[in-house]
Amino acid sequence: MAQVFDDRPCELGEGPLWHPGIGQLFWFDILGKKLLSRTAQGPLSWSFSECVSAAGWIDNRRLLIGSETALSVFDTASGTSERIAQLDADNPLTRSNDGRADPWGGFWIGTMGKRAEKGAGAIWRYYRGELRQLFAPITIPNAISFTPDGRFAHFADSAERKVWRVGLDDRDGWPGREPAPFIDLAGQAGAPDGAVCDAEGNLWLAEWGAARVACYDREGQFRRAVGVGGRHSSCPAFGGPGLGTLFVTTARENLSAEVLQAEPQNGMTFSAAADAHGVPEPAVIL
Repeated sequence: MAQVFDDRPCELGEGPLWHPGIGQLFWFDILGKKLLSRTAQGPLSWSFSECVSAAGWIDNRRLLIGSETALSVFDTASGTSERIAQLDADNPLTRSNDGRADPWGGFWIGTMGKRAEKGAGAIWRYYRGELRQLFAPITIPNAISFTPDGRFAHFADSAERKVWRVGLDDRDGWPGREPAPFIDLAGQAGAPDGAVCDAEGNLWLAEWGAARVACYDREGQFRRAVGVGGRHSSCPAFGGPGLGTLFVTTARENLSAEVLQAEPQNGMTFSAAADAHGVPEPAVIL
């Protein structure tokens, strides 16, 4: 069972990123419009004017952050931000959601309706100055992750309770074929949310509503699960020494006042010693 890593409750915790260059975890409260972190000196946070949801690291100071309307370079030391690409900016109904850097230095980011409107979202890829839409329509894009050999990407539509896998071009990482079904959680307690692959190629999938992160092997078969103290587990990341710690964000969104009073850990960020090891997140190449 996971333990509390950070006790600040997020309305919608998401996007945990272990920065391999500085050994530090970053994550987001999407609806709180905040980037959060914690070091040995204590908690850190940065506030934004719009929803922020996912990041990749550029160097030891700068992150590429996906927000409601843009991809931006954010300097964690100065707190300044520079937009480098518009992200569905002419559509006031959408915001960013799940995202992750890919092994080629690109960055995948999902967009979705602010009220989860059916089919309002898409998955995009930023690669060396170009932002291109990859897959649409999608209602709630999630589970963006990459196998350690770079052969496949995963993504989910939480509303459909399905995870897909798609082959990638080994030269530049663009999808080279149609996505194929990989995991189907229809009829299960949880819906697929964020995900990350371990060094063996297993997929660790946060299951929204099931209070757990489930491990699926390279064939999409369930192997084991780690429980967390928040009903809405939203996204995992490997970090810590040897990348052997599993960090998990959770959410308070749509939980009743009675549930939140009885279960105050909902929305906190958790950590657990994992019987697996991650791979370092690749840097984003601008």
